[in-house]
Amino acid sequence: MAVGSAISSPLGPAACDKDAKALQFIEETTRNADLVQEKVLAEILARNANTEYLKRFNLNGATDRDTFKSKLPMITYEDLQPEIQRIANGDRSPILSAHPISEFLTSSGTSAGERKLMPTIQEELDRRQLLYSLLMPVMNLYVPGLDKGKGLYFLFVKSETKTPGGLLARPVLTSYYKSEHFKTRPYDPYNVYTSPNEAILCPDSFQSMYTQMLCGLIQRNQVLRLGAVFASGLLRAIRFLQLNWTQLVHDLKTGTLNPKITDLALKETMTRILKPDPEMSNFITKECSKENWEGILTRIWPNTKYLDVIVTGAMAQYIPTLDYYSGGLPLACTMYASSECYFGLNLNPMCKPSEVSYTIMPNMAYFEFLPHEPNSAGWTTRDSPPKLVDLVDVEVGKEYELVISTYAGLCRYRVGDILRVTGFHNSAPQFHFVRRKNVLLSIDSDKTDEAELQKAVENALQLLKEFNTSVVEYTSYADTKTIPGHYVIYWELLVKDSANSPSGEVLSQCCLAMEESLNSVYRQGRVADNSIGPLEIRVVKNGTFEELMDYAISRGASINQYKVPRCVNFTPIMELLDSRAVSTHFSPALPHWTPERKR
Repeated sequence: MAVGSAISSPLGPAACDKDAKALQFIEETTRNADLVQEKVLAEILARNANTEYLKRFNLNGATDRDTFKSKLPMITYEDLQPEIQRIANGDRSPILSAHPISEFLTSSGTSAGERKLMPTIQEELDRRQLLYSLLMPVMNLYVPGLDKGKGLYFLFVKSETKTPGGLLARPVLTSYYKSEHFKTRPYDPYNVYTSPNEAILCPDSFQSMYTQMLCGLIQRNQVLRLGAVFASGLLRAIRFLQLNWTQLVHDLKTGTLNPKITDLALKETMTRILKPDPEMSNFITKECSKENWEGILTRIWPNTKYLDVIVTGAMAQYIPTLDYYSGGLPLACTMYASSECYFGLNLNPMCKPSEVSYTIMPNMAYFEFLPHEPNSAGWTTRDSPPKLVDLVDVEVGKEYELVISTYAGLCRYRVGDILRVTGFHNSAPQFHFVRRKNVLLSIDSDKTDEAELQKAVENALQLLKEFNTSVVEYTSYADTKTIPGHYVIYWELLVKDSANSPSGEVLSQCCLAMEESLNSVYRQGRVADNSIGPLEIRVVKNGTFEELMDYAISRGASINQYKVPRCVNFTPIMELLDSRAVSTHFSPALPHWTPERKR
């Protein structure tokens, strides 16, 4: 059905019958959010009543909220580790879930410590698929005509491992892409990819990226949207094109495939797709051989309407670089999910990145919210626990830590995400993702988190604007080898005009600008206590953070879920960064601080 004869819904005119049903589902579920939540909790508690974990708390078959809240404690991953280890080692008794654990979903493996193993059950795939099925009906409200072309999405699988007990352990996206839900998905004109399944499912990241890029070039005039999971993934694809375009255009010109593509299923598929196209080859050569790559995405894929990438949280710092390469295309953030659970979707996907809010879908899990005071030290297990707030009872403007109970057996589990309530859609709240709940840097009594570090970098970037320079990527560490210790920030710069690059003095002023942005405890340590030394910026050569990603992947991180760690303390990584440093700069003065100043 064409948009002209669209079916009306409270969210807007649906593009087709299928979309109308999806939008109606969103409306009904969010309108009855509390009833849905009550039903979800009752189902979880009833089906898992005889699990070892729930029996410990003597619920005696109760499935109501009051009993649940009075008897079950909030927990972290560390609290569950003994049970998870038993499942991983082969114990098939109903420990957490009455349904058999089908596999473990691994966290991205880029934060401190080992990757977490999140138990899941087969039916969770249905819930994830349901959320995916709602994304395009919402997008079609804002961008018409997406059924007239394709999406170039850079999607990857990670080769899985097995636990001692024989269960697969892999990232959530690898699990989804390898599932029948994805591999045998029905044709949907609004959701057609340029990449064949064989390219997405190829475990070799080079072969997968190369063939996905090649397919995207072959079908360049049909591409209406470009995407990856995270913004960093799309930038990695652009960097791949910079490094490999000469071989790609050779393949396009001759109709023969790069001999480095050795995966048999992939070779067979690409042989059917690839035909000689000298005209296309000449065009790509002309564009990629230009020194200036500004707007390269819209030059090569001229019909692209938006970029579909996550640019919230730590990914926000990629926005200027994406704008540079895309000529300022809209950035769409469509959904909010983790290894533990898929949470919700953005009902206004074409909004500005700074205004992204996700509507929690109440059918996905049972959601509770731990009030979070941004300027307090936070609740610890030694305190009496604060009262958790139900989904429909959160207050606009307040921040909360997300706590979930899932069908797979997590009960009152602290996800670690801090969310701010921005409003409601019907009775379901909408949240802005603030940050992960973890301190990044600390030398003394100072504590700097990810959001604060991001803000400090953004403020320092203002000094680089007149030099047409931006920070492509950054990370940090607390150097305690010096006395006093100090913060070290690694920057990889994109200098767009080498004749007008920022001087050492400007970069030193960037150090001071960052310090001025940090909290009063940090500035007191610098000014009054002399417990923190001057902040240092180490500029690393271009490509360093790509090497860092390659290193992380070689150690088991997922290419899809990889996020540059905002803080590093692993010696080989620091040695890699230091070996690529081309200049170092220190704050030239003390930041402002007075005892009376409140921050």
